[in-house]
Amino acid sequence: MSQPDSNSWLNALPEAFLAYLNGRRLDEVECIVPDLHGMSRGKAMPLLKFSPDAPIFLPISIFYQTITGQDVEMDIQDQWAESDMALVPDMSTAMAVPWAKTPALQIIHDLQDLDGNPIPCAPRNVLKRVIGMFREKGWQPVVAPELEFYLTRPNIDPNEPIQPPVGRNGRSGTSLQSYSMTAIDEYGPVIDTIYEFAEAAGLDIDSVIQEDGAGQVEFNMPHGDPLLLADQVFYFKRIIREAALKHGMFATFMAKPMRDQPGSAMHIHQSVVDIESGKNVFSSTDGSASDLFRYFIGGTQKHLREIMPFIAPNVNSYRRFELADNSSAPTNTGWGYDNRATGLRVPNSGAQDRRLENRVVGVDANPYLAIAASLVCGYLGMVNGVEPSAPAASELDEEQEASFYIPGTFDEALRIFTDASEVRQALGEDFCQLYAAVKLQEMRLFHREISPWERQHLLLNV
Repeated sequence: MSQPDSNSWLNALPEAFLAYLNGRRLDEVECIVPDLHGMSRGKAMPLLKFSPDAPIFLPISIFYQTITGQDVEMDIQDQWAESDMALVPDMSTAMAVPWAKTPALQIIHDLQDLDGNPIPCAPRNVLKRVIGMFREKGWQPVVAPELEFYLTRPNIDPNEPIQPPVGRNGRSGTSLQSYSMTAIDEYGPVIDTIYEFAEAAGLDIDSVIQEDGAGQVEFNMPHGDPLLLADQVFYFKRIIREAALKHGMFATFMAKPMRDQPGSAMHIHQSVVDIESGKNVFSSTDGSASDLFRYFIGGTQKHLREIMPFIAPNVNSYRRFELADNSSAPTNTGWGYDNRATGLRVPNSGAQDRRLENRVVGVDANPYLAIAASLVCGYLGMVNGVEPSAPAASELDEEQEASFYIPGTFDEALRIFTDASEVRQALGEDFCQLYAAVKLQEMRLFHREISPWERQHLLLNV
């Protein structure tokens, strides 16, 4: 690759990055892409080796790997011929790497084949495909994610249970502390660093709260374009992990990291506006709920079970739905007005802010795929006129829970996904085949493991 003649493109970078740079010399550029699991892959290079006009390359096989790094055999001709993908920088995503020792820039890249066509299995391209479906109808989807996660003590030995962190008072919290300001203050230095890193990166945070669990925190993000918000979630996960490490803690986005603590969700608020008028299509001219809003709810109810491998993508994801006294995770596809007992909630709002909150999504989900899959459900409802059930006014009884159930295991979720023809066609059948193969292999690898519970209770007792 030839070296660029000029670094004039640096002057067009966002103001937040230029403020972070503050006249210092930029040393390194990280060229990153989100993989199937939502983790960053790519290459880092000195500034002189990078140019926005000179693509770099990675093998497409990065998408044939499980979370353990194991390769998955696909029914693809010449799979291991390792054809290259071109990484094309989206310069609108350029932002600082605030934890780097010397000034560094990170840029999310789009993925294309060597003829310039989008790589269909790239999560960012999957979300772009779904946004494009809405735009063909004259609609623009809008989302607002909520990120829950745990701060924990460093877990060096995977055989040992994860423990809550030690706060400023020198004690490790174990009790539930929902919305406690005192509990948030216990981890004030970490929270301050997250804010510091976010400001340097040019990212916005709406609010921060203490969630139910010990060391469990929630960040709420502003609403906006789904691709922009998915990019921000992707970046925020990096920032939060690095901020925790700076203070001798781990930050984990596992759905259920501790047995006796609640799980962590990524609730997604969703609405749709008319591109020409900018008005929320979920509301009629008189301010009441529109037919399209009903259909969006109906489609989400109909297809939510089918997209579980995207919104609950790991074996551990389903531990979050286990019924327990301290679990508020929804286990159904019911819906209701301001009803947190349902998987789908309509928050109190005005006509322009009318939206549907998907509360089933786990924070361990890839944000690009979770948002894409959740929006696809509503889209199919809108175009097919799917009527929802009656809204639930209170907690669901046993009969309602049974009729609105969601899969209780990863095995069941993958079986249901096999027959999800409309969803698979919308997301791309080739991509869905690849994704299912990777997740089936991860499930097999998990079932091969012998757990501490089995050694504790079965070794000498059976």
